Amino acid sequence: MNNEHAEPTPPATEAPQQQPPELTTTAKTNTTWGMLCHLLSLCQLLGIPLGNVIGPLVLWLVKRKEDPFVEVCGKESVNFQLSMTLYMVISFLLMFVFIGFFTLIAVMVLNIVYTIIAAIKASEGISYRYPATIRFIK
Repeated sequence: MNNEHAEPTPPATEAPQQQPPELTTTAKTNTTWGMLCHLLSLCQLLGIPLGNVIGPLVLWLVKRKEDPFVEVCGKESVNFQLSMTLYMVISFLLMFVFIGFFTLIAVMVLNIVYTIIAAIKASEGISYRYPATIRFIK
């Protein structure tokens, strides 16, 4: 039999990937507020003294009763920023023995990197737990 006229077999396709369900307007708003809890800590980079603590603290205090996700994100961000402030003060004191210059730079870089990671996770609706955080607020 001649196979020239036979229909070609369709190529094997991968199983369709599951897409996350579309977020409702309320869920998008809640993830935005959660993300802002983390991003407001970058106010310190604008030269606002203690802006890394004040920004997330104000948003957390205003929105924490409205949404449990904002409650978790805000509390985590405030705890992390308080810890980072403490680590920066210790690094400043260590400058007198010269190691503080290196530790201060490391703390500042880690603060920015972990804040961005936490903001990305919050925008996806996932609460992020910062490493090396002292839990001042339980």
